[in-house]
Amino acid sequence: MSRLTVGLPNYGTYLGADAWRSLLDLALTVERTGLDGVSVVDHVVMGSNVDRYPYGRFPGGPQAPWLEPLTVLAAISAVTERIELGTAVLVSPLRPAALLAKTAATLDVLSGGRLVLGVGTGWQEEEYRALGMDWDRRHQLFDDQLAACAALWTGGPVDVHTATVQFEGIHCRPRPVSDPGVPFWIAGKLTDRNLDRIVRWGSGWIPAPVDGPDAVASGVRRLRGALEEAGRDPVSVRVRVTPQAVRDDAGHADVVASLAAGERLLQAGGTDLFVSLMGWCPDPERAPAFLEDLAAAHHAAG
Repeated sequence: MSRLTVGLPNYGTYLGADAWRSLLDLALTVERTGLDGVSVVDHVVMGSNVDRYPYGRFPGGPQAPWLEPLTVLAAISAVTERIELGTAVLVSPLRPAALLAKTAATLDVLSGGRLVLGVGTGWQEEEYRALGMDWDRRHQLFDDQLAACAALWTGGPVDVHTATVQFEGIHCRPRPVSDPGVPFWIAGKLTDRNLDRIVRWGSGWIPAPVDGPDAVASGVRRLRGALEEAGRDPVSVRVRVTPQAVRDDAGHADVVASLAAGERLLQAGGTDLFVSLMGWCPDPERAPAFLEDLAAAHHAAG
């Protein structure tokens, strides 16, 4: 059976201004119902201009609150025991490589090795500028960060000499629970850059949320070929796909029909399903019952 991860709303007004701790209750429901994981999203700060968002209308607008995702996952890890804790996606180049390596390793060991980092470069230049990062060098920052984290997670001492990260004889402990470190899932279109990142450092690929079966199948074929050429087992890299909600006449997501649509993405090469709680269940009061229904339908689908 495929794995199913639920995207929890750590941003916006879905849960209400004073109800953020209900994220913990929702995560507990995900665990209790036998679903596989939770995932949260990232923006450190937001500029006012959101019209460059690549996947349609930006949810919530620039004034919406955004909880820092690794902090949210730390809180969830304290009240759960089994579910995978993920980001999709963390705009990781906004964080210094050594700081990300230490923060991620800390969360991984505290959670018993449950952290998965879905990472990408993001899409808003203003956010980079606010953090003193060079937007034009974001891809170099990203590549160098992945390399530095992989090195630091060996424990050290290690030397790294790249265009944007320079250090020698550095130790970084604790190490993550499993070798070679916290899994990186590379998000976004399978460009030459992203393909190279997955082959070199990736444990997974997160296609764009709007990608249908044809786009997923094409990307998976290309990815598997590149992994085989590099001597890596293609089965070792997971692919997380995002089925779109199929709605009934009342506008509610038909869970069974929606998961059936997701089956076509799995047949195209996906290994994991991602369901946005806010997208599939717009009424927050129905969220716990929706998760029960989702889990029942997923388990029944086998």
